[in-house]
Amino acid sequence: MVEATSRVVNARVVTPSGTIHGGMAAKDGKIVAIGSDSSLPEADETIDADGNYLIPGIICPHNHMGISRYENDYHTQYELDMETETKACLAGGVTSFFTFLLQEEPYVPDMDFFVDTGEQQSYIDFGFHAIVHQDHHIDEIDALAAEGIRSFKLFFNMYKTSAPELGIGHSDAGRVYTVLKKTAEMENAVVMFHAENDDLGPVKVEEIKSEGRDDLSAWADASPGISQAMQIEQIGMLTEHTGATTYVVHNSMEETVDALGRYNDRGVSIHGETLPSFLANHCEDEDVGTWGKISPPIGYKSDQEALWKALRNGTFDHVGTDHCPYQLEFKGPRDGSVWEAPPGDQGLQTFLPLMLSEGVNKNRISMERLVEVCSTNNAKRFGIYPRKGALVEGADADAVIVDLQKEFTVDEDYLYGLDNRWCSSFGRELTGAPTHTIKGGELVVEHNDVLTEGGIGSYLPRYEDGVQLAE
Repeated sequence: MVEATSRVVNARVVTPSGTIHGGMAAKDGKIVAIGSDSSLPEADETIDADGNYLIPGIICPHNHMGISRYENDYHTQYELDMETETKACLAGGVTSFFTFLLQEEPYVPDMDFFVDTGEQQSYIDFGFHAIVHQDHHIDEIDALAAEGIRSFKLFFNMYKTSAPELGIGHSDAGRVYTVLKKTAEMENAVVMFHAENDDLGPVKVEEIKSEGRDDLSAWADASPGISQAMQIEQIGMLTEHTGATTYVVHNSMEETVDALGRYNDRGVSIHGETLPSFLANHCEDEDVGTWGKISPPIGYKSDQEALWKALRNGTFDHVGTDHCPYQLEFKGPRDGSVWEAPPGDQGLQTFLPLMLSEGVNKNRISMERLVEVCSTNNAKRFGIYPRKGALVEGADADAVIVDLQKEFTVDEDYLYGLDNRWCSSFGRELTGAPTHTIKGGELVVEHNDVLTEGGIGSYLPRYEDGVQLAE
């Protein structure tokens, strides 16, 4: 019989072929058996799931380490965030993520720093997307692919005038075309887009300000759904024209569903992502305040329900967090001015709990579909499947036990991270949470207590055939 060092029993195991009653056995960091309890080998350590769900570790495809410029430069903040934010990930059941590299300088000379620092600090496995916002970044694309990066982000007609402190160069249609044409010839390459129109934005902002409005709905109306849909139309056309694969991040409003759906129906390889921040909140929620300021904005109740429907029917196949770790002093008070607060939410640790509480427990999404859009599809899209994203033999033994009845409050006692004093769902009572996180077959979190130190994460470079399987 197969030998194992650890196993989980008495679980409802979500597998690619269906949900079964049984468990998982692991050895040397990999899954060696999935099946009924009686079929699993004996192990040195056994965890009883008490009839709860066992799902693959959640994979966040979208977050920003090092983005805060409040106290430190980018490299220093990246180093700090790769420790604090990945610890929060582990507590919340996120066992792998992809974070964005963002600097004006070329990336390749700094790749050793990004990888080595990440592996020294991180609690989870990680990969990178590169934000292409300078001409020399385009020149680096082949070299970045050789370093294991095959996903690239463009700010198409965005940040021409807004957020100059980020130092992001916007992309016009010519730059977009050049990058799409180049990546269309690259195996497993994906071009990611922030779809929001920064020509319309400043005009709308002044219009809303002139009405004396200063709340989250004002922010929503200053960048309405058509602002996102206008850009998606052009991205869809250019994707079809070049034969590339594209991925539109953080869709927040109903108009994006229609735009993406039409291109999907035509067979264009354009894919949509949304965020728990949009699925769990709407802009008229009185308890959210400026801590819910995001770009693009949280929409209205009708937008929220349209996003859930899009997740169910496959118009959207991905969920990420767009986690931006800021100190509270930088983000500002919850009842402050929406015009003065920087955009961004902290959502890595609440990613899975919000999807459970607002999704599964409110019958908006099944547990099986949650696994698809929060783990499996993210692994497939960004080249780390089947090593990650599914409970199958030979995969990394990253898994989460989930209790749908567990009640808790999102507060300072619950949250880890750079600053545990705020997020859009802060103070909210949720039902449904991870109780145990298993990484590489080792129990690393039990009831929100992190049982390991940082530095256990590994870089996940992706090549023509995806990520290499663990030996």
